[in-house]
Amino acid sequence: MNMVYTEKYLKEKLTQELDAVHVEVTDESDGCGAKFSVLIVSDKFKGKPLLARHRLVNTLLQEELKTIHAFTQKTLTVDQWKTQ
Repeated sequence: MNMVYTEKYLKEKLTQELDAVHVEVTDESDGCGAKFSVLIVSDKFKGKPLLARHRLVNTLLQEELKTIHAFTQKTLTVDQWKTQ
């Protein structure tokens, strides 16, 4: 049986693993957990190009992404977030 992931679950995992100061998770699949968009603000992204940031997140969510079909992410450092 595939686990259905929730906004809360993903938010907690990303916040913890990335030491994030801000995480927004939006389930865009009407609660079935197949499509998410996330905004992650963490200084673990400092000095990393976009691809490396996304790879870091994808690696963290390796298991989850087996059941999540669509996953959009926006990854910012704290400084980038403040200047938005």
